[in-house]
Amino acid sequence: MPSSTPSLSRLDVAAHVASQVFAPSAGGRVGIELEWVTVPIAATPAPAPDEVRGALPDPLPGGSRVTFEPGGQLELSGPVGDDLATALAAMHADVAAVQRALGLLDLEIVGTGIDSSRKRERVLDAPRYRAMEEYFDTHWPAGRTMMRHTASIQVNLDTGEPDDIPARWQRAHDLGPVLVAAFANSPFDARGRVTGWCSTRFAVWDGIDPSRTGAAFVDGLEPDAAFTRYVLDARVMMLWPDGPASPDGPAVVPRPELTFGEWLDHGNEHGFPTTDDLTYHLTTLFPPVRPRGWLELRMIDGLPPEWWPVAVAVTTALIDDATAAAAADGSLVATRGEWSTAARCGLADPALQRAAAACFDAARAALPRMGVDATTLAALDEYRLRYVDRGRSPAHDRIDERIAARA
Repeated sequence: MPSSTPSLSRLDVAAHVASQVFAPSAGGRVGIELEWVTVPIAATPAPAPDEVRGALPDPLPGGSRVTFEPGGQLELSGPVGDDLATALAAMHADVAAVQRALGLLDLEIVGTGIDSSRKRERVLDAPRYRAMEEYFDTHWPAGRTMMRHTASIQVNLDTGEPDDIPARWQRAHDLGPVLVAAFANSPFDARGRVTGWCSTRFAVWDGIDPSRTGAAFVDGLEPDAAFTRYVLDARVMMLWPDGPASPDGPAVVPRPELTFGEWLDHGNEHGFPTTDDLTYHLTTLFPPVRPRGWLELRMIDGLPPEWWPVAVAVTTALIDDATAAAAADGSLVATRGEWSTAARCGLADPALQRAAAACFDAARAALPRMGVDATTLAALDEYRLRYVDRGRSPAHDRIDERIAARA
C-alpha cells in the first residue's frame, strides 16, 4: 500500500528500470501471445469465458496459458521457446486444439484487429478492469473499444546482451511501422463502419492517453533513460489503498489526475508510492514496444490462423538474426516513426511497401538457418506475393470482400 512518507525516489525508479525492465537476456528465446475474437457459428448467444475455458483441454498440448480480455477475447500465451521454431510448433499445436474444442461449442476463432461482428459488453468484472474503464472514460471513451473489441499478436524477444540492448531497442521501434502496415487487418470500427484506417486497432490504441500508449523511444537517449522518463511522465491509471498485492481490494482512479513523477514528488491523500506501486504502474503502460525484462512487440493486428506465423517469423528474424537485421536496417530509415501513416495506409504507402519488401527478403533468407519449418516458409512466400509485392495489407482484402458482398 502507499507509504505515509516518501520511500521511493526518481533515482530508485531509474535503478529499477535499468536492473529489472532492461535486464540483459540473450538466449534467442521467443514468446508468442495471440488474441482471438470468438464468434458463434450460429445465431446463438456467445458463451461466457468460464464456459469457453471449460471446453478447452487442460493443459493445452503446447503449454499455452489461456486468459481472457475484458470483452471476452481469448488470449493464448505460449511458453517461452528456446528458439523460434520451438515457439511456433507449440503455438501451432495449441491453436489447433482450441479450434477443435471450440467447434464443439459452435464457436470459431477469428483473427482480426477489431471485432466488428457485434456489440461487446465488458464480461470481466475484476477491480482492475472497472478502474481501467473509469480511467479511460474521463478523457478517452475509445478506451472501451480497446478493452472490449481489439485483438493483437505480441512477439516477446530477449532484450539482448548489455552492449546490444540499445541497437535492439531502436531496431524494434524502427521496424514497428513496417509491421503495423504489413499486417494491418482492421479497416472497420466496432460497429462495422469503414474508418479510413487499415489498422483501426492501432489508431484506437494511439488515440487513448498518449502518456501510456505512445512510443517510448527517444532518439539520443539510452533505453533505460528513455523509459524512466516515460514511466515518470505517464499518468497514474489507478492506485490501491490496500496495496497492489490485494487485487480484490478497491482500486482508486486518482482525482485530480497526476503523473507517477508527481505522485513520487508530492504524494496525495493516499500517501506516496512504494516499489510495489511502481511495479504495478508498469503493468498499466502499453507502448508499442514494451520492455518487461524482455522486449514485447505489441503493434501487430490479430491475423487468421494461416497468417499469424508469418508475422511472428518475420518479426523475430529481423530482431534476432544479425545478418537479417543488418540487411533490413537501411530500408527502415525512410519510415522511421511513421506509425500513423502505417496504420492509415498499410502497404499502399510506397515507402512502407519498399521497406516491407526489403524486410521480407531479409527475413526469408534468415529463417531456414533459424530452423523454421517448410510450412511457415511457404506461408511467408504466399504472403509476400499476395500482399507485400502488391502494396496491399489484409485490410484491403476485407474492404474488397465487403464491397463484393454488397454488390
